[in-house]
Order: sequence, then C-alpha cells, then structure tokens
Amino acid sequence: MIKQLGLIAGLLGLGHPAFSQKSTEVRDQLWLAYFNQTRFTQKSGLWTDLHIRFTDNFIRQKSQLFLRFGYTYYFTDDVRLTLGYAYIHTYGQSGSPDFPEHRPWQQIQWFEKKKVFSLTQLFRIEQRYRRKIVAGELTDAYAFNWRFRYSIGFIFPLKGTTKTPFLFLNDDLYVNAGKEIVNNYFDQNRLVLGVGYQFTRHINAQLAFMYAFQQLPTGNQYLNINAVRLYIYHNIDLRKAKD
Repeated sequence: MIKQLGLIAGLLGLGHPAFSQKSTEVRDQLWLAYFNQTRFTQKSGLWTDLHIRFTDNFIRQKSQLFLRFGYTYYFTDDVRLTLGYAYIHTYGQSGSPDFPEHRPWQQIQWFEKKKVFSLTQLFRIEQRYRRKIVAGELTDAYAFNWRFRYSIGFIFPLKGTTKTPFLFLNDDLYVNAGKEIVNNYFDQNRLVLGVGYQFTRHINAQLAFMYAFQQLPTGNQYLNINAVRLYIYHNIDLRKAKD
C-alpha cells in the first residue's frame, strides 16, 4: 500500500512539473541615484531623478539606467502631486539583448513631522511600455501593464536639523495589473535601512542596505536582491524670499 501511494505521488509530481520548478535567484547590486526637486513658485516645481544600477557582485555589470522627470503641483508644502515620464534602459544579462521602457507616471506625496521622526508616504501609478523580446531578439512590439507603488518612510534625526546625521527606514510595495499580467500580480517588496547626513537644508546623502523580494512574470521564479544604495537628495527653492 505504501509503495502504491508512493507511485501515485510520483505520477502526480510528473504531471505537475511546475510545482517542482520553483527557483530563486540572488543578485548583489549597487544602486546610485540623484534626486532633485526644484520649486519655482508657491504651487509648481520640477521633479528629476537619475539612476544607474549595477549587478553581478555589486559592480561588475550595468543593470539599468533610469531618467525620470515630472511636473509637481504643491497643494501645500506637505502634500504634492507629480505627473511625469520616465525612460528606463535595461541591459541584457547572459546574452539577452538590451531593451528600453517608456513609463508615464503619476504620484502623490505627503509629509508629516512628528516629535522624534519625520514620516513620508508616497503612492505612485505607472504605465509601463516595455519592448518585447522573442526568441532572444528585440522586436518592435511592446508589452503593457500598470504598476502601483506604495512607499512609507521614517527619518530619525540624531541631533538638530542641519549638519546632522540621521537614520531612516523605508518599505515599498509594488503591485502589477493589466491584461498581460498572469502570474505576478504581486511584483515586489523593498525594505531599506540606512544612515544619512543632512549637509544643509537643501541637500543630504543617504547610504543604505536594501533587500528586495520579487516575483518574476513566469510565476514560479523569484528574485532576491541585496543592494547597497547611495542616493543624493537635492532640493532647490527659487521662490523669492518673503520680506
């Protein structure tokens, strides 16, 4: 009887190979980025962020290049709406070709200052148009899907407001939607822990470790990313000083 059950289980396993093909790839990466928010008037400004990412033992190979721009409308100093466009260039891995992505995006941010920390929240919607690769060749066709991102971050200043170090913790959740999404409605989650330094009221640098867990489109393949992140944040205020 035991042998018969074992044989049945083996046959079931052969009939459903996907259940035994789950795989997880681990990548060590380096992410470098510059973020700029330039405010022109009380209500309007410009968002710019530039990224370069490396993979394969952190720095051996370029992974992605991001150029992201947007127009920001300030409801208040603490609530902001941004509409923008991003171009992403993904470098091919293991012989696959490079491919571009065009990504219109919209987001709302809101900020709160508490007694011992500052809280930042962001909700972003992206429309992703990515060139398709068929049989290892880049085609003229595009795949499309929506992606929704919710981000929450905590900043803990260690002293004062400027020329001071701080600690920060972020968590980002990404969810996919659209007709072409079959398996990975959950896209990924990124958890970030780091330290920063506020050089002036307008510029700070942040060094962090990020752990990301991502489900790939095939559904049974997963990606774990261990990344070192160095980000520069630069805010420029061009409004005329009040008397």
